[in-house]
Amino acid sequence: MTITPLASRFVAHFGEMGSRWGINRTVGQIYALLFVSNKPLNAEEIAEALSISRSNVSMGLKELQAWRLVKLQHQPGDRREYFSAPDDVWTIFSTLAEERRKREVDPTLTMLRDALMERPSEPGDKFAQQRMKEMYEFIELFTSWFSDVQKMEPKTLMQLMKLGSRVKKLLEVKDKIAVIAGSKSK
Repeated sequence: MTITPLASRFVAHFGEMGSRWGINRTVGQIYALLFVSNKPLNAEEIAEALSISRSNVSMGLKELQAWRLVKLQHQPGDRREYFSAPDDVWTIFSTLAEERRKREVDPTLTMLRDALMERPSEPGDKFAQQRMKEMYEFIELFTSWFSDVQKMEPKTLMQLMKLGSRVKKLLEVKDKIAVIAGSKSK
């Protein structure tokens, strides 16, 4: 299997970015190849296209399956397993965010909750706990907001994202309406 120069640049870039995102280069390349492929690929095709060993492909595919970023498929009359990336970009982003939350944010929230339950024993602990409480409240607020956002339909999300900083104007209008409604009720 050969890949086009355009796809090759994308695959190479994802490999380089993978290390910055906390995944290994090969896993990033495998994912990028599956993402730009117009058909599901088996491990041999992936190994050939990326010039990497079949065992590296197998390990990479297992990691991508653990992250729920690839779909396993079977072809009629073929015993090999085929893999593809989800079609919808929002689904990919949402899955990545959910997996990162489970692996990174949730353990941090647990640690912060435990630390906030402790009685300060050292003079500096009270200050440290206050700072941890601020961090805990922010992370809780953000994860709650993101959970709400994930429940929205992709079309609504796209509209919200296109609003950008204009959301601030909507909030200002809402506040003005509330002030006007409050003054009328007096």
